[in-house]
Amino acid sequence: MGQGRRKDFGEFTAKLEKHIEKLPDYAQRAQEKLQRYIPPSEQGSSRPARPAPPKPRPQMPPMPAMPKISQQLTSMAAGQIPVVADAKAKWARWNEPAAKLERRKRRTSRAMTFWILLTILCGLFAVVAGTGLLKAGEADILQAIAGGAFAIVFGTFGVRSGLRLRELKRTVLPAAPAAPPPLPPARSVAREPMERLAESEASLTELLRQLSQPTSLGTMPVSEIAVADARTTAAEAAQALRGLASRIQAIERGRDAAPERERGALDAAIKQLREQLDDGLDGYGGLVAAAGHTVAASSDGMTSSKEQLSDATDKLAGLAMALRELS
Repeated sequence: MGQGRRKDFGEFTAKLEKHIEKLPDYAQRAQEKLQRYIPPSEQGSSRPARPAPPKPRPQMPPMPAMPKISQQLTSMAAGQIPVVADAKAKWARWNEPAAKLERRKRRTSRAMTFWILLTILCGLFAVVAGTGLLKAGEADILQAIAGGAFAIVFGTFGVRSGLRLRELKRTVLPAAPAAPPPLPPARSVAREPMERLAESEASLTELLRQLSQPTSLGTMPVSEIAVADARTTAAEAAQALRGLASRIQAIERGRDAAPERERGALDAAIKQLREQLDDGLDGYGGLVAAAGHTVAASSDGMTSSKEQLSDATDKLAGLAMALRELS
């Protein structure tokens, strides 16, 4: 039931984010339709003013500028609705492994305390019934035996809860996976290359995982050293590509704040860096393709595709070095 609810919540959030991303388009269409019914004089046209009518017309309140509305909707789509973002953050914190472990510790500690209290009460009842304090000096053996039996049962539950709590306190949580780096803004020329890089990284991770496992013939497709080199080189190349994308974003911010006469040179610099970024992504894609060919040829025992992985790794290593110098 919990997995189904989490899945439904994730699908609902994904659909809501899609509609939020389309809000600027909806607002643009609504503004275009609304402008058809607004007189040209109120749209800021430069035509000569007409003579004033005999009766003064009530002035309509000024229409809000469309660029401001579009910017607000775009910022809302980029940052999500505050309520949805807050609920999503709370849900993520609730499902964190550390939070789950703390809840288990609290439940186990409360259960142990409950069983210990019941054990003490049943033990006291057995002592009181056995010594005759319950019936004015007459000992009740059956009640004493029953109280002792319940004390043993509840004590067993208490011991098990204590052992469980000790085990939970010794539990070491695995290191949380690193969150994916944020993508550039939608209006940045580096957004589309970084999306391609994220997809290529996911594909390469899966391919290298398959190359790390033995085939049906019981042999390794490639050596562990080759897989480790490819993984390390890919990580270095991805870091260099993201550094180049950050440089592009910095220049874009400077271009937006620069005078109009200076923007042409900055646009040329952004275009040149974008070409270098595309070349780097082509090199990264070459490593992904080589890994795919190696996985496909692993069952046939071919060696040519296996050599392609080493060649692509060497080429990407040189490309990553050049990109680090640029960024």
